[in-house]
Amino acid sequence: MATKIVMAQLSPTMEEGRLIEWKVQEGDRVEPSDVLAEIETDKANMDIEALKGGVIRKIVVEAGATVPVGAIIGIIAEPDEDISELLAEAEATMTGTPPVADAEDAEDVPEAEEVVSAPEPPTPEPEPTAPAAPALETAHSRVAESSVTGR
Repeated sequence: MATKIVMAQLSPTMEEGRLIEWKVQEGDRVEPSDVLAEIETDKANMDIEALKGGVIRKIVVEAGATVPVGAIIGIIAEPDEDISELLAEAEATMTGTPPVADAEDAEDVPEAEEVVSAPEPPTPEPEPTAPAAPALETAHSRVAESSVTGR
């Protein structure tokens, strides 16, 4: 089954990312966890890894391009697998127009493709806070107490 490589949302504020460099080329065989590309987000540079093995059939977005989150940037599939529907979807995503579907093709819709995305960045551990200092007794607080309690 063909696998989309998408521009993943790597931070809560990320709306688009810049593809800095592909680490693979069309025709390369990849295995799960192989690094596919380096992405520049609004916060840091991150690698995108393959979640499934296969062959890099199509690099849709060239290095240096900035694309919106969710855009297909590449396709992994077996050498003899038909990727024409994914190519149409990628083109539609980049141009903002929905892909055209024929009524005949509706029965031949493949199962949902797995989306390849970069792992979520680790959540930083909260820094421990120092315990509060004990309240200091002052002459003023003793005067206030004595006027209330009569001591």
